[in-house]
Amino acid sequence: MAALILIRGAGEMASGVAYRLHRAGLRVVMTELPQPLAVRRWVCFSEAVYEGQWTVEGIEARRVKNPTDTLKILQVMAKGVIPVLIDPEGESISALHPTVVVDARMLKQPVELIPQRVSLIIGLGPGFTAGKNCHAAIETNRGHTLGRVYWEGSPQADTGIPDAVGSIREQRVLRAPVGGIFLPKASIGDSVEAGEVIAEVNGRPIIAPFKGVVRGLLRAGMEVTPNLKVGDLDPRNDPSYCSLISDKALAIGGAVLEAILSKPNLRPHLWA
Repeated sequence: MAALILIRGAGEMASGVAYRLHRAGLRVVMTELPQPLAVRRWVCFSEAVYEGQWTVEGIEARRVKNPTDTLKILQVMAKGVIPVLIDPEGESISALHPTVVVDARMLKQPVELIPQRVSLIIGLGPGFTAGKNCHAAIETNRGHTLGRVYWEGSPQADTGIPDAVGSIREQRVLRAPVGGIFLPKASIGDSVEAGEVIAEVNGRPIIAPFKGVVRGLLRAGMEVTPNLKVGDLDPRNDPSYCSLISDKALAIGGAVLEAILSKPNLRPHLWA
């Protein structure tokens, strides 16, 4: 049986990784929280947790509630579908014995080393140091080193500054003004004008700072904390981008594929 690649997280970056690996013919399984907080939901396999199944750019994912139900997981994969497990603690790692674990949760803080023996552990972005809590770390900050694979050392530290889209950086990220229940007034894919109310939290409005397309938005009714990212406004004003995996996520996915294929001992088992 071919090697199994387990991806922790099923948000935007994780989904770009899963897309690339699945398209390359590798067997992929993903894990998620019981209530994911992905904003760019149309391109996140984490939506399968809520909807039961979700398709991103032609690739289908399906929710599996029990992360240790290996038979169910294998049955889903046999249909060419990516299983998304509700598994915040990583129980599936000891149950499935994956050959590769990719930590794509984007926690941006130091991560504990996985206690189980895994042939290759790959960490995305800040919080990972090759040789300490992973075998390889991937650069996730935009710039000349985006997508670099580090077998020694760490990626750049978290800048706390959102990546620019078009010419706009901080303003494109919509945040909760207070804690409470999130109530959208617009939908992903909508074109909005500057000053238009996009959502509310406990009656406090979240207003569009410029004209653009709502590229991402939390689900209605989610409990949010102050300053939590709840939306993404795209100044390029092209609704088609809402359903396309970003260039950054694809670059990181390519880096993960490179890291896996750079291990000669794994290659004979990847498509067996």
